Amino acid sequence: MTARIGVVTFPGSLDDRDAQRAVRLAGAEPVALWHGTPDLQGVDAVVLPGGFSYGDYLRAGAIAALAPVMGEIRDAAERGMPVLGICNGFQMLVEAHLLPGGLIRNAHQQFIRRDQRLAVENTSTAWTGAFDEGQEIVIPLKNADGGYIADAETLARIEGEGQVVFRYQGVNPNGSVNDIAGVTNERGNVVGLMPHPEHAVEPGFGPATAAAMRSGVDGRAFFDSVLQALSRAAA
Repeated sequence: MTARIGVVTFPGSLDDRDAQRAVRLAGAEPVALWHGTPDLQGVDAVVLPGGFSYGDYLRAGAIAALAPVMGEIRDAAERGMPVLGICNGFQMLVEAHLLPGGLIRNAHQQFIRRDQRLAVENTSTAWTGAFDEGQEIVIPLKNADGGYIADAETLARIEGEGQVVFRYQGVNPNGSVNDIAGVTNERGNVVGLMPHPEHAVEPGFGPATAAAMRSGVDGRAFFDSVLQALSRAAA
């Protein structure tokens, strides 16, 4: 049976259609979900896409974290459903307390876009099983509020328990502590990261020039990973 992966649209979402396309290219069925409807339509996993939900008022992701659909996502995540938060979706997950830490304005106070090198630190999550530990990947990054922060106790815990999933390589683009680009919950079914894997799932897009992002497929493994995880769970 084809896996069904929900992609939630919020007011201000920009990358929901891109996430749906990535799901489709991986061989799953994308299911469009609406922020104001507390119904996950029986999906097997959920993606919270990038954008500027509710205009990033209060804090990025803070209002979206209170949307009706988020209560259902919180309950489903606690039952073990895989959930991926990309950029603004990552911000929603920390605001909803489904992931540790928080995200603040970039250290240089500017919006940034670049092809970003990442090191894969944890391959035991539902979204990273198709990677190799220590593998370096390149996927697009675009954000203004991507600085990952955590208090000393939280930071020591997530570092000690292997909850850091990705680290920035080459350059830390936003001032994130310990070069952290993405984290997971203790169970490993919820993952959030600032870069955009849905923009690196097929060749021939994003011209490889000095002025623009390269073509690449390093993001495809996120979606392959969750399908593998769902297949194992169903076996």
